[in-house]
Amino acid sequence: MNSLRFAAIDIGSNAVRLLIKSVVSGDPSDFFTKELMLRVPLRLGQESFVSGKISGDKAKQLIRLMKAFKQLIKIYDITDYRACATSAMRDAKNSKELVKEIRKATNIKIEIINGQEEASIIYESHFADNLNKILNYIYVDVGGGSTEISVITKGELLESKSYDIGTVRLLNNKVKSEEYDRLNKDLAELKVLYKINDIIGSGGNIIKLNSLAKVRNNNKLSIVKLEELNETLKSLSVDERITYYKLKPDRADVITHAARVYIDVANGIGASHIIVPPIGLADGIIHMLYMKWKEENKVNETVPSE
Repeated sequence: MNSLRFAAIDIGSNAVRLLIKSVVSGDPSDFFTKELMLRVPLRLGQESFVSGKISGDKAKQLIRLMKAFKQLIKIYDITDYRACATSAMRDAKNSKELVKEIRKATNIKIEIINGQEEASIIYESHFADNLNKILNYIYVDVGGGSTEISVITKGELLESKSYDIGTVRLLNNKVKSEEYDRLNKDLAELKVLYKINDIIGSGGNIIKLNSLAKVRNNNKLSIVKLEELNETLKSLSVDERITYYKLKPDRADVITHAARVYIDVANGIGASHIIVPPIGLADGIIHMLYMKWKEENKVNETVPSE
């Protein structure tokens, strides 16, 4: 049995990530092993949301990073890969030109995906396989530039909506009040349609908040505990958060904004807890690549969650 390696490049508003996972072909368990995870805090959204474009200097940094990722993809002998860009690149006026530059310099094809596709890809990580099929859930992903809200019922993804509410936007006061109005209106409607006890949170910030709250494996993060933790974090300066909680600088200045969005969504839908699976966009990309490989190679098993 041969080991297959798949790579995902996630070009986000706060950071750019490269994830490489391997799986043994023919193994019915389809268990994935993480081979490499790199996160580089380029913060493309800092420019995209403020000036409407990505500067020449930041573009050069992204191109250099893609060249490095390309070499790593070669070194790891990747079976297949996919590169996706989200909110910052969606908003940047010069994103198409930058995508062309990167393709010319590295031969990496970058897809700029919308919020609905972003939510759909994350769902492909199969985190829903472990959920109670009788209950309804609201899945929430808070990124640097946008927040995706999805309805999951009986284990199926019913619908997704995207809002231009993200941590980097909030940090720079670039979230329009109309976006919050739209989010609150939609949450009120969902609360009438579905009984929701728990929301599912994904993204680096909620994973870190879950860790800071010392939630054990398979336990849920209560909204009350999250609110208490957020108040503690807000009482500290960014430097103090870095010192006391060992946060990275690009996490320390946005983590309270992320917490606030998760709390607002939970309160808006009437949920009391957050389930925090350790997954993100890159995990979903890799699962989709593997499913594509299986289809092309006539392998018919299903992929369980990790």
